Amino acid sequence: MIERDDHGGGDDRVAVLRLAHGPVSAMDLELCQAIGEQFRALADDPARAVVVTGTGRTFSAGADLKRYLHEGAPYVERFLPALSEAFRAVFELSKPVVAAVNGHAIAGGCVLAACADVRLMAEGGGRIGVPEGRVGPPFPRIAIEVLRHAVGDVTARRLMVGALTYSPAEALAMALVDRVLPPEELLPQAVATARAMATEVPSDTFALTKAQLNRDALERTARYADEDAAVTGLWSRRAEDGWTARYLESLTQR
Repeated sequence: MIERDDHGGGDDRVAVLRLAHGPVSAMDLELCQAIGEQFRALADDPARAVVVTGTGRTFSAGADLKRYLHEGAPYVERFLPALSEAFRAVFELSKPVVAAVNGHAIAGGCVLAACADVRLMAEGGGRIGVPEGRVGPPFPRIAIEVLRHAVGDVTARRLMVGALTYSPAEALAMALVDRVLPPEELLPQAVATARAMATEVPSDTFALTKAQLNRDALERTARYADEDAAVTGLWSRRAEDGWTARYLESLTQR
């Protein structure tokens, strides 16, 4: 589900976590739980920094819509808290986190990448963005705050209201990713970037600075916890009213 490969040792060890969950690493309940567990455990791990990447041509295609539609409201009530906790665990980790976006990063996959401190993306046909509005259900609050933190209020609004996906070059222009690299250079550059962040700044200084930068986003997430019931309700409604099913069918017809 998540494969780990450490690069280096001692004070410059970088943990590379590779999403390997089905053909597109769709974010179902179990993958979200695994992400949360892995990143929480990394707080006390010998690794000084983390790279998160995907498999093949996909970083993550976002929520597992087929399972969501099949299991409906009971699944939603378990899945949404796990999704939020997965994002929070990555966003809150006090160590440097680099996303090596190897291909498609859609909806929740895009948010997962945005949780990282630095985002690198491979050249090619991969798309990145948050078409959640077209899918039907809304994002939980932490996803919105992560996007605002990553790209600023104006671009986050354009991303979410526009509900489109973008090429690597387009994503670079809007600061959704920090660099675009040839595919063969992506992982080595991600590891090198993570290692530099971990070794060129004292770890306690980095941890405090990151906490300071992330504080507003996390405080807003807590402040607007009263939205959770409405978000859950709309996810359950979209599983029943056919909107998301029609969206999924439209993808298969393209």
